[in-house]
Amino acid sequence: MLSRTADHLFWMSRYTERAENTARMLDVNYQTSLLPQSAAVAQVGWQGLLSISELLPAYQEKHGDIKPSKVMEFMVKDEGNPSSIVSCLRSARENARAVRGSLTTEAWETQNQTWLEVNRMLKNHEFEQDPGQFFEWVKFRSHLSRGVTVGTMLMDEALYFMRLGTFLERADNTARLVDVKFHAVQSDFFGNANEKDQEYDFYHWSAILRSVSAFEIYRKVYRDVIKPERVADLLILRPDMPRSLHASLNEVVSNLAMVANDQSQETQRRAGKLRADLQYGHIDEILATGLHAFLTQFLNQVNELGARISRDFLVPAQ
Repeated sequence: MLSRTADHLFWMSRYTERAENTARMLDVNYQTSLLPQSAAVAQVGWQGLLSISELLPAYQEKHGDIKPSKVMEFMVKDEGNPSSIVSCLRSARENARAVRGSLTTEAWETQNQTWLEVNRMLKNHEFEQDPGQFFEWVKFRSHLSRGVTVGTMLMDEALYFMRLGTFLERADNTARLVDVKFHAVQSDFFGNANEKDQEYDFYHWSAILRSVSAFEIYRKVYRDVIKPERVADLLILRPDMPRSLHASLNEVVSNLAMVANDQSQETQRRAGKLRADLQYGHIDEILATGLHAFLTQFLNQVNELGARISRDFLVPAQ
């Protein structure tokens, strides 16, 4: 396969997944903001959202003080923000258009229809009328894109590069979400939360689990009250949780093996080593050594993995 074609397919999937993850993070913040809370706590939530995406300086340069409506607008509609939902969907569609011949009709039409529809919705102010419904729509279109891809594409290198992009992006986003959200509520770890704090924490952790479609899964796996260390265990180490770091790395490793070439051995070794850290890790050890340090190192390794994949298979970064 031509490296340029592989590059477009890889980034088409990454941008689609990024749009979905941005919608998930905005949705959890929007839902949490409806709970009774102080202005300071709400401010931390919205600031954390920008920190997850490393967009705090860009936002402050453009809008100054953090205001929920401005953050939402910046993360959804701002075409000058490359990580906004509209920018991600546009980039996904442009990458799809560039390799139209490598996609099935259904896969292309799903991407194209998503782009046309999001423009219509934003023009008609449907996002402002019901943000929650808009975020659900973005998630649904991402699910549809993945389902159509797996259901109609030939199982060849084109599909493997698309899957590689999806799960590398998912690992990155889940790690960012866990890192920032665990910083926001830490009273459970120290055991000194009063009753009101515990009540707020329950809704906070519930919102985080819902943001990665894991609330029902948590109930099924642990059959217990929501505890931070178990939330971390589920989202980091469980291989059977679809959006966990472990599950994402399993997919990255298996898809890398399918497209392996003469120069990708070191990339495969690093991906395998990162997966092994998750496979044989224990949440108590991770929390003892520091969750933030673990996730920071993980994100660095995922970014390095992305750079190596680009170097080994795709168009070299300028």
